[in-house]
Amino acid sequence: MKKKIIFVVIPLLLPIMSCGNGEAKPQKVYFENWNECSALTSLKEYVAKVTNKNDKENFIPVEDRIATFDMDGTFIGELYPSYFEYNMLEYRVLDDPTYKDKAPDDVKETAQDIRDFVRTGKALPKYDDQYGFDIKHALAAAKAYSDMTIKEFDEYVKEFAKKTPNGFTGMTYAESFYKPILDVFDYLKDNDFTYYVVSGSDRFICRALVDSLGIDSNRVIGMDITLKSTNQGENDGVNYTMTPEENLIRTDELIIKNLKTNKVKQIAQEIGKTPVLSFGNSGGDSAMHNYCLGNSKYKGTKAFMLVADDDTRDHAKKFGETDEAFQTRINKLNDDWTKANYNVISMKNDFKTIYGAGVTKTDFVFPK
Repeated sequence: MKKKIIFVVIPLLLPIMSCGNGEAKPQKVYFENWNECSALTSLKEYVAKVTNKNDKENFIPVEDRIATFDMDGTFIGELYPSYFEYNMLEYRVLDDPTYKDKAPDDVKETAQDIRDFVRTGKALPKYDDQYGFDIKHALAAAKAYSDMTIKEFDEYVKEFAKKTPNGFTGMTYAESFYKPILDVFDYLKDNDFTYYVVSGSDRFICRALVDSLGIDSNRVIGMDITLKSTNQGENDGVNYTMTPEENLIRTDELIIKNLKTNKVKQIAQEIGKTPVLSFGNSGGDSAMHNYCLGNSKYKGTKAFMLVADDDTRDHAKKFGETDEAFQTRINKLNDDWTKANYNVISMKNDFKTIYGAGVTKTDFVFPK
């Protein structure tokens, strides 16, 4: 009797994780623009703990994973040769042919203060015995952009941001982001953190600058001026109903300069939750950091202070500052921030790049 031979066909099993060609899909790589450093290690260890559901002591639910970031000098350049909003006001008042002949005298004086500071190192004057130049600038800027619609102002900021910042080649203001901090944004987003921009600069300037990063406008907190509708006139908003045809326009009335403890108040009012991570670069951010570190709901919160200590790839020295004075100032900042329990980030040592390939620092150039 003949035996039947049965052929069994076994299908070829492909790996479950494949890219279509049989190769495993590579894991995402973070922090490509960083060198290994204590600050980065601290951040990664913290995020690993608070996102681990099995870590009952440290786990933070997604809805409470709130991070706050200062803007100027924390993730966008501020030394070309001054803050973006200072440079823009100087341009509008002293150079912009559409406005310079219309500027009030006090606004011209403030713009000249900025020009004298960046070109000659002349100290910026205080507004009065209580307030510094930041308030003088804020009041002048409110006047300089008054009567612009929100859209017009957004377009004005973005148009100015197309210019090449003084002291650099290879980028525009709109591109002058610190690449390593963009890495942090990416990392936090993928770990279900919500991050907010909390800046001393005008809220609508910040919105215009970070729009290209995909940061929604409702996650931007900054200096505020009063808005009103086109035909509102002197009527209070509570007694006036705008029509569908009207727009919102800027006024010359300053509401708040978002610095120091004002940052904390704005975070409490607009976010409604205490951050568990905070990033900044100056004493103006210390209150925000301390608010984060004092979080009563979650322990082990972290604050990071970026120190502009790289005068090779960026402009880190103050006007006329010697190498010795520069290093003394940097050493003191490192000591002060460490004593305050902040994680110190060194641009010089911790960043592989600052602005990315093709960007070069140059000498400042001022037309005569």
